[in-house]
Amino acid sequence: MTVTIKSSQEIERMREAGKILAAVHQELGHRIEPGMSTMDIDRMGEELIAGYGCTPSFKNYCGYPASICVSVNEEVVHGIPCDSRILQDGDIVSLDAGVIYQGYHSDAARTVAVGTVSEKAKLLIERTRQSFFEGMKKAAAGNHLHDISRAIGDYAEGFGYGVVRDLCGHGIGSRLHEEPEIPNYRKFLRGIKLKPGMTLAVEPMINAGTGDVLWMDDEWTVVTADQSLSAHYENTILITEGKPEILSLTEEERAAGCEKLF
Repeated sequence: MTVTIKSSQEIERMREAGKILAAVHQELGHRIEPGMSTMDIDRMGEELIAGYGCTPSFKNYCGYPASICVSVNEEVVHGIPCDSRILQDGDIVSLDAGVIYQGYHSDAARTVAVGTVSEKAKLLIERTRQSFFEGMKKAAAGNHLHDISRAIGDYAEGFGYGVVRDLCGHGIGSRLHEEPEIPNYRKFLRGIKLKPGMTLAVEPMINAGTGDVLWMDDEWTVVTADQSLSAHYENTILITEGKPEILSLTEEERAAGCEKLF
């Protein structure tokens, strides 16, 4: 396994990519409302990304047809936007997006409430986000990769949630998916030792019910096996000697004190 250590120039490009992607997510979160289609979200996202002079990481990647993965309710990841899928009050929608800035990727996901959602849905979104920050408490040079995985999984499973095991996070840089794979659950082995300059996309995918998932006939959309709700929270991070640097945190998240959660 070869995990790339980024140069200072590469890190600066990834910081800018993360900053742009964070701005895209923040704007999309403000615009989502009942009555819009998932394709509306994709069009808005692609326009925002282009407005920053960037290219969507996902469009045409391995044949994926859109710029934003839009996954609603029981859809875990990789939902394909379409004009006929209309968001309803009470839905939750996971937005997974990436941008390429000067040859370098950033990858991040957020789950957004549509209108007024149930307390169950609200807690799932909040706890999925917090599971990411539990992982960040272990994301420092000298620790091991699966220390992150264990912290995420143990936190989420403590609420009786199902942690998706068939999908994982990944390294990121000049390629969207690099080594290593990053599970979201406790592993027997500790994994590689973390080193400064590693850039990772850490992405808990947490289900209200079982952690088992199924692939739909479009061969992209992943759904919960029991049709329970699913939430997704992801950021691109930089490993340092101390606390990790979260490259795709939105300005609103920073203002709300998310950097104090780890």
